[in-house]
Amino acid sequence: MTGSLSSDVQSRLQWSLLSLRLGVFIVMIMWTLDKFVNPGHSARIFEHFYGINGSTDVVAYVLGALQLILMLAFLAGFKKRITYGVVFIMHGLSTLSSYNQYIDGFNNLLFFAAWPMWAACFVLYLLRDQDIKFTVK
Repeated sequence: MTGSLSSDVQSRLQWSLLSLRLGVFIVMIMWTLDKFVNPGHSARIFEHFYGINGSTDVVAYVLGALQLILMLAFLAGFKKRITYGVVFIMHGLSTLSSYNQYIDGFNNLLFFAAWPMWAACFVLYLLRDQDIKFTVK
């Protein structure tokens, strides 16, 4: 498909996909770093949104380390089918697990920002073969 696009459209598409990848990365890296900076916050999130009790700081650190590896691979465009797919699924689970916040939407407006970001993750996954700007081969 890339070969059939004009060079101008192809260039704009590549820059657009890079901007989506950077935007998703910025949000996700903050959630990743939160696991190291405030592991108790992660435990409360696991309990409240996912029903997982008894999470420890060590669990937060291990999950944070795994998520950090994933997010750096995502940023680099490494193994896009896997990394973009896992980010899409991970963010989708996070978005859907917050369903109670959508019921009381006007008191939880920030939760709605998850939906366009999930859409961005979907676009990146669908167009992963065209997302080549500043990626590893």
